[in-house]
Amino acid sequence: MDQQIISDVRQWLDDVVIGLNLCPFAAKPRAEDRVRICVSHATTDEALLDDMQAELERLSDTPASELETTVLAIPDMLSDFEDYNQFLDLVDLWLQQFGWEGELQVASFHPDYQFADTEADDAGNLTNRSPWPLLHMIREESLEHALAHFPDPEGIPERNVLRMEQLSEDERKRLFPYLFG
Repeated sequence: MDQQIISDVRQWLDDVVIGLNLCPFAAKPRAEDRVRICVSHATTDEALLDDMQAELERLSDTPASELETTVLAIPDMLSDFEDYNQFLDLVDLWLQQFGWEGELQVASFHPDYQFADTEADDAGNLTNRSPWPLLHMIREESLEHALAHFPDPEGIPERNVLRMEQLSEDERKRLFPYLFG
């Protein structure tokens, strides 16, 4: 099962995130095999926070030249987006409590992701819709460096929403089989 989950996340990363250039900084570390994709089988908030902490420590303790970022898939809990969104509040508190702020941050992706002030079926939500609930751990230094060398980084979200709105029905089915299959 873990291999299928990892394969699902890799395909999403390659076809959607990198393939549609939603994150212009993802292609290089992925091509250099510096993206760790792993699975947590936690079924409680505490166990998932422990798994996340272990991955944060691994990321912090490993040079960026070997490991740039980590994606933690969560197949056994948080399938409901509201529950997932509430869990993200715990993640923020955890990052503060353990002093990760300024070093690492966590980005969020979910099959039912919905931005505030949008309808559930808004195409723009597809930018953060992944095959599984995910926690994406990112080095802040690397992100700041990438943003400093990218023209108009503030425009990335708007360009991504526009790209999602331009997808044909066939493209949506191909890129998001777990949503439109």
